[in-house]
Amino acid sequence: MPNPDSTTPVLELSDGSLVAARGNWQVHALTQPGVIQTIQAKLRNFASQSDKLRWDLSAIGTLDHIGAQFLWNAWGKQRPQQLTVAPQHRDFFRRLADAGPLELPPKPPRRRLFNAIYDKGSEAFGHVSGFITLLGQLMLDFLRMLQQPHRAPWKEISANIYHVGYQALGITALVGFLIGVVLSFLSAQQLHTFGGDIYLVNILGMSIIRELGPLLAAILVAGRSGSAITAQLGVMRVTEELDAMLVMGLPHGFRLILPRVLALLVAMPLLVIWTDAIALLGGMVAAQLQLGLSPTYFLQQLPNAVPLPNYLIGLGKGAVFGGLIAMVACYFGLRIEPNTESLGHGTTTSVVTAITIVIVADAIFAIIFSGVGF
Repeated sequence: MPNPDSTTPVLELSDGSLVAARGNWQVHALTQPGVIQTIQAKLRNFASQSDKLRWDLSAIGTLDHIGAQFLWNAWGKQRPQQLTVAPQHRDFFRRLADAGPLELPPKPPRRRLFNAIYDKGSEAFGHVSGFITLLGQLMLDFLRMLQQPHRAPWKEISANIYHVGYQALGITALVGFLIGVVLSFLSAQQLHTFGGDIYLVNILGMSIIRELGPLLAAILVAGRSGSAITAQLGVMRVTEELDAMLVMGLPHGFRLILPRVLALLVAMPLLVIWTDAIALLGGMVAAQLQLGLSPTYFLQQLPNAVPLPNYLIGLGKGAVFGGLIAMVACYFGLRIEPNTESLGHGTTTSVVTAITIVIVADAIFAIIFSGVGF
């Protein structure tokens, strides 16, 4: 039966042992529906022939590497003894014969559990020692700034306070207000069941001012400003600006790390105050709608419900969280290698590590000051 399409790859057997190939043996022709299946079925029939097959590829119109590899595999990855090929197609099979069989690289030795634990421990120890080194350098730079305040990087400190503090007011206000509303609604429902509506001020005041306000602000700053600091330092590494600073005699610690750490030490307590105020505002609105507690009553009861040490603990948390976030962001930013993959990985690791350290620090605060402010 004649082939209706002259471009379709076809194999035909004649004289009992001569296999003639026609058509275009290219990837787009081989991937047409049913073509591969038809050719494979014919190859299986040819394999049952008792006579040694002779191959004639001189009638093939066009051939590419995929078509040549397909025929090469059908031949058992070796050239048939009797093969006729058009001159323009001989190089395909010559290269396949020269390449030989593919050899996979040997599998890496299986890592034992002890080796994996040792590697993780070494990596963790390296991070801890590097972080302590960074902290020591920060202390030296701070002492240098106190000795020579006229040479301190005041402009960098001011610019970083603007970026990490002022520009974060919007997102912290939005999240704080919504958290205050949610917490007030949930607490009001439970308190109303037991007739303890008046204790809503105590629950909201203590939870927001002492815990949620500093923690919310720290998590938002770690995700927003911490990632930005790491990315900035990483881009400076990729563009070799860090190397240029060293060549010009500008130390990284005094010009890059110190301003960012001081900026977050100043901005974070202010953001905590802002987040506390907005979250309490959301709580007051929800209390008015849910329980009918007026804002006046809420504000009158708040100082009695939340003693002053709780405000101070919240502000102290803000300063500590800010310093930790800045140091973690700078540490991972300076460790980024000059490639884009390392930049993305370092930024992600910085944010995750900063949030984890903030939560650990919050737990330490809770244990140390468990008997203060009640």
